[in-house]
Amino acid sequence: MPRNFLVIDPEKDMHVLKGLAAPARVAVLQLLRRKGPMNVKDIGACLELPQSTVSLSIQMLEDAGLIRTESQRARKGNQKVCTSIYDEVVVSFGDTADDGVDDAIEVAMPVGLYTAFDVSAPCGLCTPEGIIGLLDVPDSFLDPARMKAGLLWFTRGAIEYQFPNNARLNNRAVSEIEFSMELSSEVPGTNPDWPSDITITINGIDIGQWTSPGDFGDRRGVLTPDWWKLKGSQYGMLKRFRVTPDGAYVDGVRISDVTLATLRLPEHHSIRLGISVRADARHPGGINIFGKGFGNYDQDIVLRVRVD
Repeated sequence: MPRNFLVIDPEKDMHVLKGLAAPARVAVLQLLRRKGPMNVKDIGACLELPQSTVSLSIQMLEDAGLIRTESQRARKGNQKVCTSIYDEVVVSFGDTADDGVDDAIEVAMPVGLYTAFDVSAPCGLCTPEGIIGLLDVPDSFLDPARMKAGLLWFTRGAIEYQFPNNARLNNRAVSEIEFSMELSSEVPGTNPDWPSDITITINGIDIGQWTSPGDFGDRRGVLTPDWWKLKGSQYGMLKRFRVTPDGAYVDGVRISDVTLATLRLPEHHSIRLGISVRADARHPGGINIFGKGFGNYDQDIVLRVRVD
């Protein structure tokens, strides 16, 4: 069977290292690799750990992108089933012989600097200082203050960002394209078991879908300001959507057969990122997009283009 590898940069992927920085979390990963998908109760029983410790470990491993969870029906309500994603995690310190060569072009786009939107209520956006416009009024997405937004959300619809195609401007061949962003589902209040199918497009081409497990409000986000009510969405999961010469991936897991050749990047002056929750999705559970000043990761939507 094919094995899944995750190669991390110790400077850019500190959240993954933090996810591994506890014996309990490592034990959970080892158990899932050995026995396959398990629910929280069974994990606690096997490791002889309290459920509170297991739940926190699961949340941190999920935030680090090392496991995925899904809600499944059980005899008494729903249960969270956990699955390990990777067989090996490799920490790469890079090739010192190439230190003088810039092999990646990176652009950070504030979440409020979208170029098109078509969203439905409940929806809204805010800066770290306060709400922008009116809640649940899609026209508030036109407010010029949106450029300072650190969080936006909507129930159905789509939003699009336009990035410069700097690889084309610099006449560089692209070997990989990646978008990273902090995402969660959206529900009035919060609900950790509220799946939402989030579709990603690049230059109008559907590269695949990721199902957010829920809308998280069990604790305040690391960066979320104090004025933002605790019953509101607090943080998301940092997701990496990557397209290579052989396919499209989210956090190293293949999601489609779309390749770099499919995107035909050299023919485009810009790179358009579309993020949507479609009305006909199996789980149309809304979306939160976290930027600087909100959530657990102090970053905007980041485009990283690796070049030859």
